[in-house]
Amino acid sequence: MPTSRRSPESAEAQEDSLLAADIDTTATTTDKKAPAVKRGRAGRSSVKPMRTVAIFAAVSALVAAVALPAYAASKPLDSGATTLQQMAVDDAQSLVVASEATASPMQRGTYSATTPEEIAKKKAEAAAKERAAASARLASASKSGARLSEADLRLVAAGSGEVRYPLPSGSYYVSRTLSSGHDGADMVSNAGTPIFAAASGVVRISTDSYYGYGVGIVIDSVVGGQRVSTLYGHMTYGTRAVRAGQVVQAGQLIGKVGNTGRSYGAHLHFEVRVNNSLVEPMGWLRANAG
Repeated sequence: MPTSRRSPESAEAQEDSLLAADIDTTATTTDKKAPAVKRGRAGRSSVKPMRTVAIFAAVSALVAAVALPAYAASKPLDSGATTLQQMAVDDAQSLVVASEATASPMQRGTYSATTPEEIAKKKAEAAAKERAAASARLASASKSGARLSEADLRLVAAGSGEVRYPLPSGSYYVSRTLSSGHDGADMVSNAGTPIFAAASGVVRISTDSYYGYGVGIVIDSVVGGQRVSTLYGHMTYGTRAVRAGQVVQAGQLIGKVGNTGRSYGAHLHFEVRVNNSLVEPMGWLRANAG
């Protein structure tokens, strides 16, 4: 059988051609993969600058947030006067101000007191005028001997507690009062009945022998802004409960009813002087004690 025999040159040529084909395939594959690798490196290299820019931006914003308020706080204030218009310009705000606005003049007689201080002042002034008028009426009546009304004798509100009756209610009756030759009211009561200070004040006299009053006490007071002195006479020996110079309160026990001095039976002789003018004691008590 005939056989074909290949020559050594043809075999070597085939091997060379196969090797060349493998080399071309490998080169082609390498060329296709190379751009991908380059693109990956290029992408990574482009991310780094962007991250750096973001970091710088965040740091700058943080510095600005801390530094700007501190700078604003340390900015010196303008010592000169600033108008509303200037403030509006500085703050870039819009402000409308009436340029012709002026304060209209106000007369004193066109308004009345409205604050508590002004009201209290007006009340005090009115009360002072009333007390001055009452004092004038008392002085006039004392000179002429005329009888004053209870309204003229009123220094404080009746029942306020500033003035008290010197004897307990229902324990006495009045035998006589202020008249020619008699300077007070005789309040007839049982011996030993307690006597109370008619008003708060300072004891000026406290003695067992006070002229014809026998055991007597005098208390100086200020009632409703007026000087008032009250006298208590004919008390029982040894019952005086206060001494000269002592401060007493209205309604405080000062002694007991007696029959000492120029007296013809147990009773309290009670006198009242307002601004050194004698007034009718019982009317004064009704007007101020109620």
